[in-house]
Amino acid sequence: MTNHPLAGPLLAFALGLPEAWEDHPWGENVAKVGKKVFVFFGLTDAEHPFGMTVKLPDSYEVAMSLPWAKNPGYRMDRGHWVWLQPPEDAPLDMLIELIEESYRAVAPKSLVARLPDSTGTS
Repeated sequence: MTNHPLAGPLLAFALGLPEAWEDHPWGENVAKVGKKVFVFFGLTDAEHPFGMTVKLPDSYEVAMSLPWAKNPGYRMDRGHWVWLQPPEDAPLDMLIELIEESYRAVAPKSLVARLPDSTGTS
């Protein structure tokens, strides 16, 4: 991926979610659940800065208020998708929470129910 210090831990977290897997459409690193992308990690070459795009139906406004958040464009400007280019000292816990929110937004309810603190039924 990239040498950004948050890249490895964030990808590892995403891929540790129930039935998540890595794919590389358009040369990008993405994490999917089923056939749906829940986080785009961007291109894998060193010429592109690290960033991630996540679907945030609950914390969209808060995330968009971050100085390193932008509208992702590419027809993703609707649906509460947010592109984040976090600095190296961005809080890892917060970014993990955003990835989990995105997962919860696209994963089947049966998989969401397997997450800790889930309000779904098992």
